[in-house]
Amino acid sequence: MPPETPANFWGDMPEEEYYTSQGVKNTQSYFETPNGKLFTQSFLPLNQTVKATVYMTHGYGSDTGWLFQKICINFATWGYAVFAADLLGHGRSDGLRCYLGDMETIAGSSLSFFLHIRNSEPYKTLPAFLFGESMGGATAMLMYFQSPPDAWTGLIFSAPLFVMPENMKPSKVRLFMYGMLFGIADTWAAMPDNKMVGKAIKDPEKLKIIASNPRRYTGKPRVGTMRELARVCQYIQDSFEKVTAPFLTVHGTSDGVTCPTSSKLLYEKAASEDKCLKIYDGMYHSLIQGEPDENANLVLKDMREWIDERVERYGSKNL
Repeated sequence: MPPETPANFWGDMPEEEYYTSQGVKNTQSYFETPNGKLFTQSFLPLNQTVKATVYMTHGYGSDTGWLFQKICINFATWGYAVFAADLLGHGRSDGLRCYLGDMETIAGSSLSFFLHIRNSEPYKTLPAFLFGESMGGATAMLMYFQSPPDAWTGLIFSAPLFVMPENMKPSKVRLFMYGMLFGIADTWAAMPDNKMVGKAIKDPEKLKIIASNPRRYTGKPRVGTMRELARVCQYIQDSFEKVTAPFLTVHGTSDGVTCPTSSKLLYEKAASEDKCLKIYDGMYHSLIQGEPDENANLVLKDMREWIDERVERYGSKNL
């Protein structure tokens, strides 16, 4: 029999012991929304004063556990209180696996948790940032559009999905044919699978770890998911001018999942006065979990410098 997959990517070390070894305190809980229960996590720095909060959203088919939490842990060790939620239909949250038929609702559900924390003691006077990776970038952007003015000090996007690459675009003929079934086919896992994970991860050892995530969705994309992703990408592109918050967006030139055009268009069209674009030559899609350590550390260094500088620049939010 094949060996049983451990509950965590680091192996059998007890969770509390692992997180303490990383310099963070982890808590896990569920948050009720009108659309289902969200699995949520917090990562708080040990022995440091919290200087700001960061709210993180993972990508398609992923979750906030496994390797995504390495991003959360890094930010926590820099003095940030990090909060993350599995999107509906992902990880340990409610919902049909990887069905994203209404991304406004999915984004709004995670946003309700984020704003609950953001407006609570002791965080409501601290700077607050939204972070989204890949499809989580599109979801975080929808959250930004749904948020009250000035809710967020800044936005951070890692290889965001704002422009669908040609090889990912759903066939209009296929969508039309499924559409003729009056919504019955919306949840069908019947769209072509482009095997994205292999195109996202450069480091072969990290690819093995990511591929072994027991909560990763490995089925074919659902009809309604692809229809909705195409709609949301177009909506976001048409709304770039509404972005006024400071932001950092990063992308690799060899990204085989989301094209760097996503980050470049946001940078060119956003109304933000404080905006930053970083393009990394030869890097793949998964800039932090999937690149060799020296590359991942370069991306993390740039993120740390950017967020530290914004916290200093914009200070506390006085309510």
